Amino acid sequence: MRLLSFNSFLKDISAQASPPNSPKSHLHSQSALNNTTTKKNENNTETIQEQQKLHKDFSSSQSLVIMSNNPVRVQEDQKAKTSKRYMFLLVINYLFLFAGSLSSSLLSKFYFNHHGSSRWVSTWVQSAGFPLLIFPIYLPFYVLKCTDRRPFSDFTPRILILSILIGLMLGLNNLLFSWGNSYLPVSTSSLLLSSQLVFNLILSVIIVKQKITFQNLNCVVLLTLSSVLLALGSSHDKPQGLTRAKYFVGFFSTIGAGLLFALYLPIMEKIYKWIYCYEMVMEMQLVMEIAATALATAGMASDGGFSEMKRESQVKFDKGPEIYWVTVFANVVTWQLCFMGTAGMVFLTSSLTGGICMTALLAMNVLGGVLVYGDEFGGVKVVSTVLYGWGFCSYVYGMYLKMREEKEMENKNHGMEMAHNVVSANNV
Repeated sequence: MRLLSFNSFLKDISAQASPPNSPKSHLHSQSALNNTTTKKNENNTETIQEQQKLHKDFSSSQSLVIMSNNPVRVQEDQKAKTSKRYMFLLVINYLFLFAGSLSSSLLSKFYFNHHGSSRWVSTWVQSAGFPLLIFPIYLPFYVLKCTDRRPFSDFTPRILILSILIGLMLGLNNLLFSWGNSYLPVSTSSLLLSSQLVFNLILSVIIVKQKITFQNLNCVVLLTLSSVLLALGSSHDKPQGLTRAKYFVGFFSTIGAGLLFALYLPIMEKIYKWIYCYEMVMEMQLVMEIAATALATAGMASDGGFSEMKRESQVKFDKGPEIYWVTVFANVVTWQLCFMGTAGMVFLTSSLTGGICMTALLAMNVLGGVLVYGDEFGGVKVVSTVLYGWGFCSYVYGMYLKMREEKEMENKNHGMEMAHNVVSANNV
């Protein structure tokens, strides 16, 4: 379009410079024609160069060029939906998140139900499975040969410091979750943790500039009402021997855990914008888990250390030492699957989508608590769950509308681009 308007402008200038009845009009017309042809060729060349530049810019948005002593190599951005590994990684990470979230919640409650009493042990198992991360970090390069990037080759000191600080925050989140889970039934704890979506939305707006829609606000209001209603009407829903004060300690510890985790998600999304491969995500996760484990180990040392675990397995845990250590090991594995899945979902999608997936799985945790441990599920919990489901469905519907709008816009832009290419080809 710009080319056509420019040629029209040249024609107008030529017409004004040499009127048709002028004695020298044939000379001026011939000169203008030559100039117009020259300008047209120059502008055609310019248009082609601009198209090549746009194509280059688009390609660079899907990949990252790594400069080294070797020839230049291009790394595919695995966050891009055009990446060959995108859908595979998305499915695998959601399966990790599903299996890890449900299993770890039930196993943690099993530990406390059978007289496991150390909250530091429960905190420690949530991050002690970090050696499992060695497999997704080193297998792609040394065994599967599916990447040219060596492990930790692009891991800068800045990323290291950020990973350590976030890992310490994650360790505190794990401790709060352990306190809450030790006092509250699984169903109550899961419903309270659903409030993290509220915090996640607010913090995503602040940190990663997430847009607020009616569906977002509706979801926030309904989930908040659900949590408040559960708090006001759950004084009777306490394990035997648990005082009201300890119950509310567990309640607010769970809310605090949800708030910290909601802060963790958008922070990681902001950092992941500079990360181009899943292996690097796992490298950051490894450092974070080591930092969180160091914090939990320090807490365990102040509470008797691993000797306290041995004594607990032999004296306090009523299922015997063998079941105790199986429970601890299973907790380590399932918690690591949960955190791997969470990190992967945030990397591949967004912090808000990751929070939505975790909130959806909390409904499964509620059902698991009712089916496995016989948690009470009547009255207030039913109403809270209905409100939770209403808010969540409202949010999912909002996401559907957004995706449909983006698809329509993408199709419109594609049509305009095709029309532009046709016009450019005709002018050439």
